[in-house]
Amino acid sequence: MQNTKLLLTSLTLVGLLALAGCSFPGVYKIDIQQGNVVTQDMIDQLRPGMTRRQVRFIMGNPLIQDTFHTNRWDYLYSLQPGGGQRQQERMSIFFNESDQLVSLSGDFMPGVSRDQEILGGSSDTTVSPTTQPSQPQEKPAKPGSLEDSIQKEIDTIETTPVPTPAPLEISP
Repeated sequence: MQNTKLLLTSLTLVGLLALAGCSFPGVYKIDIQQGNVVTQDMIDQLRPGMTRRQVRFIMGNPLIQDTFHTNRWDYLYSLQPGGGQRQQERMSIFFNESDQLVSLSGDFMPGVSRDQEILGGSSDTTVSPTTQPSQPQEKPAKPGSLEDSIQKEIDTIETTPVPTPAPLEISP
């Protein structure tokens, strides 16, 4: 009788300690990642006129392919560090009727990647950000600034058409 009371009391105490440990502030909580990871380097590789296949090769499969908006692909990514605030990034890619890349919108824009900006390297980017009609005109960059040098590079770039591969012949 005495042993069962002692055993029951110790099991109850161990159970309560285990439950208290679940909400203890020092407990490790995992990072939760969802969606497509999109980086600035991926966006820098995109060029106007690319086919859907070429964009899918660079960006991966889109998270959202709406049947009502077939010319739009959406890439979403969210990261919630263990117990921290959720961070979310969004990227939308638009195609024309002939399945060629026309424009981008979202949290990333073509241009100099953060690494190149920090290191001061030049960029060979051939895409200039498209100006939306609803956006106000930006002020011109100060002469000699990083923004001015980027704009000069963009203005001097010559675009070349992307070759489209011929379809494969399938013989029976």
